[in-house]
Amino acid sequence: MKKKINLQMMYIAVLAIIATVMTLVGVFYTLFKQEVFDDLRAYTVVLLEADLEKMVHNKAFISEADGLRITVISPDGTVLYDNVAEPAQMTNHGERSEIADAIKDGKGQAVRKSETLSESMYYYAVKMENGYILRVAKQSSSALYMIVSSLPMLVVIFVILLLLCSVLSRALAKSIVEPIEKIAEDMDHMDQVEGYPELEPLLRTISEQHTDILKSANMRQEFTANVSHELKTPLTSISGYSELIENGMVNEQDAMRFGKEIHRSANRLLTLIDDILRLSELDSSSQPDNFEPVDLYDLAQTCVEMLRMSAEKHKVTLQLAGQKSVVYGSRQMLDEVIYNLCDNAIRYNKESGKVFVTVGEEDDNVFLSVRDTGIGIDKEHQERIFERFYRVDKSRSKETGGTGLGLAIVKHIVALHHAEIRIDSRVGEGTEIRIVFI
Repeated sequence: MKKKINLQMMYIAVLAIIATVMTLVGVFYTLFKQEVFDDLRAYTVVLLEADLEKMVHNKAFISEADGLRITVISPDGTVLYDNVAEPAQMTNHGERSEIADAIKDGKGQAVRKSETLSESMYYYAVKMENGYILRVAKQSSSALYMIVSSLPMLVVIFVILLLLCSVLSRALAKSIVEPIEKIAEDMDHMDQVEGYPELEPLLRTISEQHTDILKSANMRQEFTANVSHELKTPLTSISGYSELIENGMVNEQDAMRFGKEIHRSANRLLTLIDDILRLSELDSSSQPDNFEPVDLYDLAQTCVEMLRMSAEKHKVTLQLAGQKSVVYGSRQMLDEVIYNLCDNAIRYNKESGKVFVTVGEEDDNVFLSVRDTGIGIDKEHQERIFERFYRVDKSRSKETGGTGLGLAIVKHIVALHHAEIRIDSRVGEGTEIRIVFI
C-alpha cells in the first residue's frame, strides 16, 4: 500500500512539475515578447519626434544601430527606405500583416520566424501624419530556441524538484500508512495510536469491530465450555447408571430406580440439545419471512392451558387476564416466548404460589406481562439472567430441570420482533417480566 501511494504521488508530482515548467516557459516568453514590442514602440516614438523625412533623404541612420531595422513604406506598399536593404530590390509590403494593420488601424505588430527557427523578427509599424508607414524591426530569439537553450537548466530544476517530491511523497505515504501498520501490529491498543483526524472514523470503526469480535469470541468460548459442562453432567449419570446395570451390580429395585434416573438424564439431555440448536438457529437468522398478525391473548390462553398441569404439579396457580391484542410477528416464536416465561415462573415459584399472565395495551403499545410470587431475583443478577447458562440458583435450577437457555431464547426472539424486555423483581416477593411491542 505504501509503495502504491508513493508511486501515485510521484506520478502526480511529475505531471505537476511538467505543467508548471511549461506554464513558466509560456509566461516567460509572453513577457519577453511584450518587452521587445515595448522597446520597438519606444524607438518608434523617438523616430517620430525626429525629422524623419530629412534623415531619410540624407540617409542619416543607415547603420543598424542597436540591431534595429528601420523601414518606411508608402500607403500602396512600396518600400521607400530601408536601412539594411536597397528599397528598389524589395517587394511590395502592402500585404504584410503589420503594414496592413497600420494602414487600417494606425498601428500593427507581428512576429515572423526565420528559416533556421533559432531567431525571429519582431515588427512594429505605425502610420505617420503624411500617410507613410514607419516600421521598426528587431531580431531576437524564437520561443523554440529559448526553450532549447534553457533545457539544461530546466532539466536540473526538474531533477531537483523530482528528488524533493520523492522525499516528500515517501514521508507523506509513511505518515498515511504508519497508523494503519501500528493498528495491524497491535489491535488491542489501537486507542493509543496517534493518527490524523480523517483516520479517526476508520480507527473508531475498526476498534468497535475488534471489540465486538473479541466479545463474540469470548462468548463462543464461554458458551462452548458451558455446553460441554451441561452435556457432561447427564451423560455421566447415564454412563454410570448403565454401567452398574450392565455389570449386574444392582438388584431389581435399584435397577428400576437407576432406569428412572437414566430416563430423566436422557430427557434433560434432549431438552438441552433442543435449546442449543434453537439458539444456534436464532443466532444465524434475521427477521423470519413468516411474520403475520398474531393475537397475543389467544396465544397466551393456549399456552396457559398447556402448562396448567405442570403448574398443578408444582402446586402453583396459573391465571390469565387481558384482552385481544394483535401484534405483527412469528406465531411459533411468540409461543416460545410465552411458554418459556410461564415455565420459568412456575419452576422458580414457591409452594402455593401464583403466576399472573396479562396481555393488553398501554400507551398504544401491546404488552405481555408474566408475574410470579416466587423467590425473586437479586438486583445484581437481574441484568444477567438473559445470558446463556446463567443461573441465579444453580442447585434449584437443576432440581427443576431448567437448562439455563430459556431466557436467552426469549431475548433473541424479542430482539427479532423489535420489542423491549423490562424486569421488576424483589427477593422473596416475586418477579415480573414485561415485553413491550413498540
